[in-house]
Amino acid sequence: MVTIYDIAKKTGVSPTTVSKALNDYQDINHLTKKKILDAVDELGYLPNSHARTLATKKSWMIGVVFVESLGIGVKHPFFNAVIESFRQCVEANGYDLLFASRSISNKQISYLDYFKYRGVDGVVIVSSAYEDEQVQELMNSALPSVVIDLISDNSSVVYSDNINGSKQAVNYLYSLGHRKIAHIAGHISTFAGEQRLKGYLEGLKSLRLSLPNEYTVDGGYFSRESGYEAMTKLLTLSDRPTAVYAAGDNLAVGAIEAIKDAGLEVPKDYSVVGFDDIELSQFIEPGLTTLRQKTDLIGEKSGKLLIKQINNMQKSKDMIVVPVELITRESCREI
Repeated sequence: MVTIYDIAKKTGVSPTTVSKALNDYQDINHLTKKKILDAVDELGYLPNSHARTLATKKSWMIGVVFVESLGIGVKHPFFNAVIESFRQCVEANGYDLLFASRSISNKQISYLDYFKYRGVDGVVIVSSAYEDEQVQELMNSALPSVVIDLISDNSSVVYSDNINGSKQAVNYLYSLGHRKIAHIAGHISTFAGEQRLKGYLEGLKSLRLSLPNEYTVDGGYFSRESGYEAMTKLLTLSDRPTAVYAAGDNLAVGAIEAIKDAGLEVPKDYSVVGFDDIELSQFIEPGLTTLRQKTDLIGEKSGKLLIKQINNMQKSKDMIVVPVELITRESCREI
């Protein structure tokens, strides 16, 4: 078995220096640290986790709470991509992830009690809704934490610029000549749904567009089925919109299916814009114009923000808003 003494001999530094480099001490020269880490990879060194915990007073474990409203779990395309990026970031810094099972919330033990029992160094909360009391308890605790896709006054947060993204969608459709722009909104209990609706309304106001209330339809929890139902309602209006901005790509896909089932075409009869840029968006017919969430950046920034809190041994309340990017495909046209 390779030891730190083998690493020290290979690199020509002391075992103490090797130990400091492996435990991310700040007083180690960058080049020396790189040489040590290269030797670690070359020799296949695996640190003893128990010894590392005793030496650093850390468990090197990060808790993960994942709550989304559709019940899809980690198969959810947006959250899956964010968690994967987060995992890569923290694992590169020596941390492992511990997922809290959804079933914990059905027992006497809370998420917070569970993570205290397991001794995690910090926790990432990936959630779309405000109302979960155990998530609120976790955010309000002293445990270092980062919340993704939600707002909190008592925890660091990282989320996409939903408001500006909605404005981009409205402005883009306006630039194509559309003046009757409907919105399939996400459920108001979700942070993304609330923020994207707000951006839509602000976008209309800035363009001095006054549209009937019927042009805003509740799309529920961002499913294809609810997008289909919402679009069906819009199709029954006597004064129909010419364009639809949906608060999520699944909603937009459902809307396109409803339009086609009604014997109409996209973008000939309706232009459609989504939000997220999930993988499916580029493969449906027509390709979906949408706002791309930068999942890699969200996960990476969340990981770095949490590790910073852990290293400083102090919870912070930072806010990082990640910009979104309009991706134009074939689902919109000029009129």
